[in-house]
Amino acid sequence: MRSSVLAVGALTVAALGLAGCSATDSAASSADEAQAWPDSITFSLVPSVEGEDLAEALDPLTTYLSDGLGIEVEGVVASDYAATVEALGADQAQVVITDAGSLYNAIEQYDAELVLRDVRFGATSYAAVAYTNNPDKYCDAEPVMATYAASDIELSYCNGTEAAGADAMGAGPAGIDALEKIDEGTRVALQAATSPAGYQYPVVAMRDAGIDTDTDIEQVPVEGNNNAVLAVANGDAEVSFGYWDARTTVTAEAPDVAEKVTAFAYTEMIPNGGVAVAPSLPADLVEQLTELMAEYADSSEEAEAVMFDLVGLSGWTTETAEDEIARYGEILGEFSN
Repeated sequence: MRSSVLAVGALTVAALGLAGCSATDSAASSADEAQAWPDSITFSLVPSVEGEDLAEALDPLTTYLSDGLGIEVEGVVASDYAATVEALGADQAQVVITDAGSLYNAIEQYDAELVLRDVRFGATSYAAVAYTNNPDKYCDAEPVMATYAASDIELSYCNGTEAAGADAMGAGPAGIDALEKIDEGTRVALQAATSPAGYQYPVVAMRDAGIDTDTDIEQVPVEGNNNAVLAVANGDAEVSFGYWDARTTVTAEAPDVAEKVTAFAYTEMIPNGGVAVAPSLPADLVEQLTELMAEYADSSEEAEAVMFDLVGLSGWTTETAEDEIARYGEILGEFSN
């Protein structure tokens, strides 16, 4: 535990001076106690791994943080992202590694501080992609092929979403006006209402394009980004939505997905999640914790592997871009009633 040493000035013989000094010392002492480091902190997260490998997966990260901070750091597994916010609100966890929506809720409900954002393949945000098996209808020109570098797979794009022969960038919004071509009765595959890329951002984008998503289209419910792509590949829907680029997840089931499924629009960017801390933690502890976590993925080959296996990330960044989280809060507000 850390503590501060209070330097006490010389006492005067005046009673008023004694009283004033006593009051000042008391206030300073209370301030020092408020900033004292706790003996331990707990973070809550939803890991990518399951079962008996969980403790083994968590141990390198908690050991690294414990050694770096000089206090005990424990990890608690949450059942879902919402549970991470509940744990922070109940002071069962002082640090949460969670998704963008839960970060927003933690900030709004419990005055949490956003300190890090998740990095996946060099990016802190991603677009929802509109896919189709009918490029003649939705594309202004012939689709082009571009390479999804993360998987080294060539895929088809149109409406300026990507440049021919280049590495795909996945930056939105792009080609968004093409959503206006979704006409009445079109079968559109949508994921669960809690999915940012499979439902929330696409529904908002379609509404902005003048489409009543309750009455103008025929919603085809699907579970997961892979099934959203397969719905279009198999002809069960004319349009679907998923994260960039979910087509890479179905190459085994649909080897011709690059030709059969074209990306014709990108929504505005969806923020990755990140790390938030409780307001009760001392500022210097938060600063050191943030620095340690930002450096973790580069600290060793084991750490790099743990990051990807534990939470599916390539790293954390201190560039938090809080405006993106705030915008996600606005998107969530569209579905709160």
